[in-house]
Amino acid sequence: MGQGHSAEEGSRNVSTEQLSHELASRFARKCFTPLEITHFKDVFRSLADDQDGIHYWKEETLCRFLAIPDALGPGPVVYQMATYLGAFPFPSLAPSILTIEAMLKVVVIMTERYGKVLKRGRTDRNKLLFRSLGVFDRRMSSVYEKPSKETLETLQEQGKGEETAIGSPRSHIPGFSIDDAANDGEEDEDDDELALAALDSLDAIEVFKHDQRADTKIHHAQIPIDNFRRLLMFLLVIAPLDAQESLSKRAQSLTPARIERLRTVADSILWSFTPEQNTGIFYHPFNTIIAASLPYMFDGLNPLFEHFLFSKDIDLSKRRHSMSAGAPPSLHPAKTPEVALEPLLPREGEILDLDVLSQLSFFLKGSNLFRRLRPLYLGGDAGFSIGSLEQKVLNWRAPTILLVAGTRLPSSPQSSSERAFAEKLPPKRFQDGASGNGTNGRVVFGAYLDAPWKQTYKEAIGGSDSLLFQLHPIHEVFRASTLSRDYATFSKSGVGFGSPPARAKPVSGLSPHTILGPVSLMLDESLEFGVFTHDSTGGGSFFPSQSRKSDWQDRFEIESLEVWGCGGDEEAEKQRAAWAFEEREAEARRTLKMGKDRDADRALLEMAGLIGGNGRDSGGSMG
Repeated sequence: MGQGHSAEEGSRNVSTEQLSHELASRFARKCFTPLEITHFKDVFRSLADDQDGIHYWKEETLCRFLAIPDALGPGPVVYQMATYLGAFPFPSLAPSILTIEAMLKVVVIMTERYGKVLKRGRTDRNKLLFRSLGVFDRRMSSVYEKPSKETLETLQEQGKGEETAIGSPRSHIPGFSIDDAANDGEEDEDDDELALAALDSLDAIEVFKHDQRADTKIHHAQIPIDNFRRLLMFLLVIAPLDAQESLSKRAQSLTPARIERLRTVADSILWSFTPEQNTGIFYHPFNTIIAASLPYMFDGLNPLFEHFLFSKDIDLSKRRHSMSAGAPPSLHPAKTPEVALEPLLPREGEILDLDVLSQLSFFLKGSNLFRRLRPLYLGGDAGFSIGSLEQKVLNWRAPTILLVAGTRLPSSPQSSSERAFAEKLPPKRFQDGASGNGTNGRVVFGAYLDAPWKQTYKEAIGGSDSLLFQLHPIHEVFRASTLSRDYATFSKSGVGFGSPPARAKPVSGLSPHTILGPVSLMLDESLEFGVFTHDSTGGGSFFPSQSRKSDWQDRFEIESLEVWGCGGDEEAEKQRAAWAFEEREAEARRTLKMGKDRDADRALLEMAGLIGGNGRDSGGSMG
């Protein structure tokens, strides 16, 4: 299907196979070092199957090499992605046999190294990844056909006797029957930016028009729900993967209980794509929600596919000698000492575990999370009070993450404390948020604060990088707006995100109720109750939902509350030093008797360095 066709109007009259070969050669030259290509060739050839001179990888080979855990079942999905990406930039030639050229293109795309070759405009791989996951059939089958013996024989006839190595021609398999059109009459424009960039770099842009089939238009495709769930669980596991770290070690932790937790997190993410429980995920919500709430979701694929660039059979210690002698690197098992890494989390909280940490890394850079978080405040340990929270979070001079979990309150207050909380709030105008995949009313919200905590009186704290988010039962991120800058407030009245600071005294003529922002999270002064409000009209400090256009409000009883510091040992040491300094100041104030002229005495103490000039704001308890 589409084999051997050429451009009729472009500046070059060459076949798609020739262009594909030329692109692979450019990727090999410009996207990898000579040593990396040596590693790549050794990895590929050492595991490739051979049929009549055609060397290729099977699904089993790919899954075994990447150590993809069978317990999660993502192997066929990853293989489907690879056979589509191997045909790049010609979708009509997908799925391709994973020859060495096809696999090279898979590695380039998965590791995002293509920028050295593809210079044209926007080169976002999300559309390409969607196509690699999508199917084009009304039945939305999640079964993916493997290359048959007849297909391999056809390929062998087209390239008989040719070594499938970088720099030699190759071919592809025709499309499967699953690719048949579901809406034959539609011809929407859906050009793939990466494919256009690739053909532009080859001076063959017109070939793209001839290669496109109506039945591979992106509006015909959906990602089957089950496939995407399996992929999400897999992406959660590989999110913290380091370069050259074997996935097999992480697979050992996949107990039935861990798999169930992964599925719960994956379903929260999945529900944001399919709020009406559709049978599949269409491109528009896929593209919109990933950009808004999951921008780093696919980042774990980068270090995973970097494994192709490191062969265990090449001894790097002999590289210099071999290169100086003009010989290839020596081949024998490499001895690479294992270095014990710091744990991903120093300890787990009641809310934050390794799976929720991976979920956070889908929208907060993993380099700022893994091995970088410190528990500042854990309500179960420190106690639920503003004073305890203040004591733990002040003087942390780096961003923080607040997580709060609870259970939705009934529509009618059931206790005196619930009634007291409801009386402080404006009358409830919105319905409860959607239940999503949850059935017990549990909700988890959070906020990322990009500035240090301090007491707020007239002005809020935080900047435009602050975020509000929901993790369960639906995953969603609400990004900061500049219409209002009331990003975070912290006082004896409670903790708020997206609402203006509480008034010190009631203003005559104004409502005594707490003011809630259009998109906001508020925790009361006792840290017993919270409320998350979503007004779809927006207009506040955080933008409304990108997937849910309805108005809703969740009032909940707080069960767990945590604040984690983003940073490391240096930030933790600064906080300890700041607290020690303030303790010395407090001790000095207790032991020194002030005279009648307190201002003069304070000035003398400040000159002596016994107290700070802004001691009033440096840590007195709000309780």
